[in-house]
Amino acid sequence: MAIDQQQTANEGAISMPPRFRAPGWAFAILFVASPRASMHALQRRYGDAYTVQLPSIGKAVVVSDPALVKQVLSAKNDVLHNGDPHPLTSVLGHGSMFALEEDRHTKERRLISPSFRGDRMRSYREIIVAEARREMRDWPEGKPFATLDPFMRITLAAILRAVFGAEGEHFDELKRDLPRAVELGSKLAPLPGLHKDWGPLSPWTKFLKLRDHCYEVLGEMVDEAGADPDLANRADVLASLVQSSYDDGTRMTRRDILDELMTMLAAGHETTASSLAWMIERLQRHPELLARLVEEAEGEESTLRMATILELQRVRPIIPAFFRRVMTPFALGDWVLPRGTNIVVSTTNLHRDERNYERPEEFDPDRFLARKAPESTKWTPFGGGVRRCIGEGFAMMEMDLVLREILRNFEITVSTEAAEKTYNRGIALVPRRGGRVTVRRKPAAAEALG
Repeated sequence: MAIDQQQTANEGAISMPPRFRAPGWAFAILFVASPRASMHALQRRYGDAYTVQLPSIGKAVVVSDPALVKQVLSAKNDVLHNGDPHPLTSVLGHGSMFALEEDRHTKERRLISPSFRGDRMRSYREIIVAEARREMRDWPEGKPFATLDPFMRITLAAILRAVFGAEGEHFDELKRDLPRAVELGSKLAPLPGLHKDWGPLSPWTKFLKLRDHCYEVLGEMVDEAGADPDLANRADVLASLVQSSYDDGTRMTRRDILDELMTMLAAGHETTASSLAWMIERLQRHPELLARLVEEAEGEESTLRMATILELQRVRPIIPAFFRRVMTPFALGDWVLPRGTNIVVSTTNLHRDERNYERPEEFDPDRFLARKAPESTKWTPFGGGVRRCIGEGFAMMEMDLVLREILRNFEITVSTEAAEKTYNRGIALVPRRGGRVTVRRKPAAAEALG
């Protein structure tokens, strides 16, 4: 029976789940080397909740039970914070959605969320398709190539144009420098000990130089948007942020706008591109499913394609876990966690648990055909609760459209090679070989791709 949280807080009773007694650095090495396998092994050993000591973060409780996850996701935002500070704060800035807490997080989310709904979302579709086709024109035929970088270029170009209205010189500069900043920032984010300026050759100094240049470009875009006489008719997120105001009439500061833009650019293209690379890696090893998807793509139906995207994110979640930080004694199941404890929700364990999914190791999109949506406490690639990813709808739409273009314009060669292993980029888990594939153009591709 769960303990009454308020009563427990008043009485000061504290209790913790069983502890993984190895040093924190041992857990960190296991997680970096093989996040899925290590978290699954520790779940088998310690159960659905256990305590670890994490380097640079402190005491943490890893949870893998939907009932416990529900408690975490339903907690008020003054009880559980996103990180305080979140590991990405030093990379993406204090104005990033990842760094904001309580009322400020709620207010800023209200400002941004309309740009990812309704007519705004529909207006992005043509841009995404155009960028996918532009990149696919140069795909080699008959020889294997890694898809991760091409998908990175597609998703970055799409979000620059659709969400930020970037064109011309701004577009070119961000396409050149942002991927390098994101890749380096992703590697450095979990390593706060390296966030120091040790001279021009140090990784952190290189990152700051790249990020500062991106901020300069974004700042020019903000200034130009503010001076645009047609600003009120623009549909991009940048225009929305420049015009919007909080309930009390105040506006976001220029730096906060830049932090939010950088967050959406960085988080919005790497994760989607990584999922697409995993999608190609999986489909070429499942020829029957691939044939069904090709047949569906010839029409306007998307039911199987969307189920496949849901299943892909179940078996290959890009972000293996997400964090919350306890701000006041918090009852979790039969335990009471003290202030300052980190809660780690293991997405990988939730997705691989046979109690949640039959035959969890199988890549089987049919499991989602009969469901309108996955259960929010058992399927968490976008996090959940008040901090569920604000760009989820955009990402799902982008994956659907890009996958449809591939299926319509290319024949994917079936592979008998072993599945690609996982490579940890620091934040995102990607195919170690970049999602390699061999394709051939279909006759109809000449007209569509040019």
